[in-house]
Amino acid sequence: MGRVIIEGIPAFRDKLGQEVAVSDWFEITQARINDFAQAAGDFQWIHVDIERAKKESVYGTTIAHGFLTLSLLSYFLGESVEMRGARMGVNYGLNRVRFTGPVPAGSRVRAHFVLAEIEDIKGGVQLTWAVTIEREGEDKPVLVAEWLTRRYY
Repeated sequence: MGRVIIEGIPAFRDKLGQEVAVSDWFEITQARINDFAQAAGDFQWIHVDIERAKKESVYGTTIAHGFLTLSLLSYFLGESVEMRGARMGVNYGLNRVRFTGPVPAGSRVRAHFVLAEIEDIKGGVQLTWAVTIEREGEDKPVLVAEWLTRRYY
């Protein structure tokens, strides 16, 4: 789909209800999973113990933390959409998030962003993104979320 450029608030309103962007594919390496485990303090064996995961996990390999996949939303949006004219943007939270499938080490994922809602706030707008993250080669998404961001002008 390529990088989408959005020039100011009126351009956001033109995108309401549409798929605004699809990110490039991104590989989830074991090194990234290990780094996330270190940062989050979450060393559950299904994420970091390759040999045990081969033997005991229903997935036959290690899988990414759900929160690792979720944490990539900012990266995916930043790589996919250039929002011009704002002084700054912030994450505002999530209304809903579901981890709907595993992300095995070595797999590739990408995000789809639909602008579901735009609301005026003091000094800017609040955007509600319907986000789906898919894993390459799978029909079912691995994550679905309703994500709130704010842009201040």
